[in-house]
Amino acid sequence: MHFDEPELEAVSLAVMMAALSDPVRVAIVRELACRGEATCGAFDVGVSKATRSHHFKVLREAGLTRTRAEGTHRHVTLRREEVDARFPGLLGAVLAAADRESAVPA
Repeated sequence: MHFDEPELEAVSLAVMMAALSDPVRVAIVRELACRGEATCGAFDVGVSKATRSHHFKVLREAGLTRTRAEGTHRHVTLRREEVDARFPGLLGAVLAAADRESAVPA
């Protein structure tokens, strides 16, 4: 199965930032940064399966993640090294800010 995964040279900062503008997508990126590869169904981000799939698609099309199929499962990884090479410090700043926000009591 082919997934639409752009070469990062073709991804603009605006596209990358738009993908990271949603709290659910940031939560997915945080989990991927911590755990490494995971199946799409392993994420409990408080949205429906269809909405979760949409968020994974946005992340993939923005170049933030890579998806591989294995049977009926979709395994997702964060393209951390590639993103860091294209936009140095971006993911680190986003993840640090998300960590700080999650530490603040609601």
